[in-house]
Amino acid sequence: MGTVFSFAVRDPGPGTGPALRRAVQRLHRLDALFSTYRPESEISRLGRGELALAEADPEVRWVLDRCAELGAETGGYFTARPGGRLDPSGYVKGWAVEEAARTLRESGSAHHCVSGGGDVQTAGGPWRIGIADPHREGAVARVVTGHDLAVATSGTAERGPHVIDPHTGLPSASFASLTLVGPHLTRLDALATAAFAMGAPRALPWLAAKGVRALAIHPDGRQETTAGWN
Repeated sequence: MGTVFSFAVRDPGPGTGPALRRAVQRLHRLDALFSTYRPESEISRLGRGELALAEADPEVRWVLDRCAELGAETGGYFTARPGGRLDPSGYVKGWAVEEAARTLRESGSAHHCVSGGGDVQTAGGPWRIGIADPHREGAVARVVTGHDLAVATSGTAERGPHVIDPHTGLPSASFASLTLVGPHLTRLDALATAAFAMGAPRALPWLAAKGVRALAIHPDGRQETTAGWN
């Protein structure tokens, strides 16, 4: 998926090694289906018209259905076709991380952390998760502490302006980064993408109305949070 995944398990047991191998196998399978970096992936072939949706893997169809639901919920700010190109990565990456964490949970682990491209799903705790400062390479802007946390960030620090506003077709530049905190990464990651595309001043009130805790770092370095952030 063009990024790095990492695992931390605080309560390893006899099932940990096999569970990690299963999790990695699962990630490779999802990469083979969904990676836009692989010309032979099903998503790439669908995008080029070489594969019909009816012939695609059931998980591909399932993910695109979820993306359509999120598109309706977000007023079109979340889409599986940013810039007109088929790319459901805004859903798949968070889902892949949460799938890997689920595999560890099913093996009996109650204290672990899975990170993919800077998005994090934890179990147990307490965990301390640093939120990167988009204006200072290697620096931390805030630290989130708690149990059973998911943390999702959309921003420009790693890949530059890449989140497309589907309504304009242009990269969104209202925020330098936007971080959401909650219990489940799959939904948070998708909402972070949508809210980043939505931009200021709409995004934070929209997230607050959904009860989502959020931290926005603006291009001028100013930080702004929803009321539920602490």
